Amino acid sequence: MKIYELIAPCHFGLEAVLKREITDLGYEISKVEDGKVTFLGDAEAICYANIFLRTAERILLKVGTVHAETFDELFEGVRALPWEEYIPENGKFWVTKATSVKSKLFSTSDIQSIVKKAMVKRMEKAYGKSWFEEDGASFPVRVTFMKDEAVIGLDTTGISLHKRGYRQNTAKAPISETLAAALIMLTPWRKDRILVDPFCGSGTFPIEAAMMAANMAPGMNRSFLSEAWLHLIPKKNWYDAVEEAQEQINLNIETDIQGYDIDAAVVHSARENARRAGVEELIHFQQRPVSELHHPKKYGFIITNPPYGERLEEKAELPALYRQIGESFDRLDTWSKYMITSYEDAQHYIGKKADKNRKIYNGMIKTYFYQYLGPKPPRREKN
Repeated sequence: MKIYELIAPCHFGLEAVLKREITDLGYEISKVEDGKVTFLGDAEAICYANIFLRTAERILLKVGTVHAETFDELFEGVRALPWEEYIPENGKFWVTKATSVKSKLFSTSDIQSIVKKAMVKRMEKAYGKSWFEEDGASFPVRVTFMKDEAVIGLDTTGISLHKRGYRQNTAKAPISETLAAALIMLTPWRKDRILVDPFCGSGTFPIEAAMMAANMAPGMNRSFLSEAWLHLIPKKNWYDAVEEAQEQINLNIETDIQGYDIDAAVVHSARENARRAGVEELIHFQQRPVSELHHPKKYGFIITNPPYGERLEEKAELPALYRQIGESFDRLDTWSKYMITSYEDAQHYIGKKADKNRKIYNGMIKTYFYQYLGPKPPRREKN
């Protein structure tokens, strides 16, 4: 049983959440860095990580690390890696992405070109041929340079893990599924507690919460690039992981998960997305503005992604909107409220400073995860 180093990239600032997920799956963490967690696992781990992890963006199979300050060093370092152990003679291989930070080699297009040439040279020697049909399974390569160290890996996932398959109808400026899941996991919310998203948009927060409540693995209804890597990952590993994911689902649960939006068409889309995710029975969607946010019960949770005002004409509307948010928050005084936004005046117009504030990058946008912590509910007496 061969053990690989597997790399799971994630949103900057959410590495601890992903680390906990990987540990809960039973795998050993070898390194935690900005925006990624590296762990050890066998071929089966590639299947389980892709299917079960909620907060990773993809799973990379690390081939090696190369220190390079010149393109010659990069070429020789990549050529020395055992590519034939990973890519078969007919495999289709290319460098799909290269990044470079604080490194002497910074031209990503040149890095991609040199790495591909070095791989070809290695494969020519290993397979004793000078031409490759590349008509087999796909093996996209990713190169990450940091301070002249290049980490080189094969992408086992393909389409990013945030593409669960349920969100075909999206509202404008949607939050990604992986980020929504990570933010929910940063809170103490559990499936027996109330959760409301008053700006639900395409329904991502409620749907991700419902999938967690039902113990539904996020990747169980989609395919992955490495399913075709039969020389590395037996089909049985995929079947076993999917079968275990199906066995764990429990839809016979009581939930109070709600999603509101002021736009009726958006609410309709959110319902459709929940239906595709298989959790429509666990969520109540309703057309309702934030000014009408209320709930008869105490000790609930608000987790939401209100408008940022990315366009100038929308920015003018933000002060009034965030005042309404503040008034609604005040009415739910026993609730805990969590809000991600890039609007830097959010706390000012809400009228209260957050108990905690976490900086998170949503793509290239710097956002803040404001956390207004409510009182803990009284402990239930056991019979």
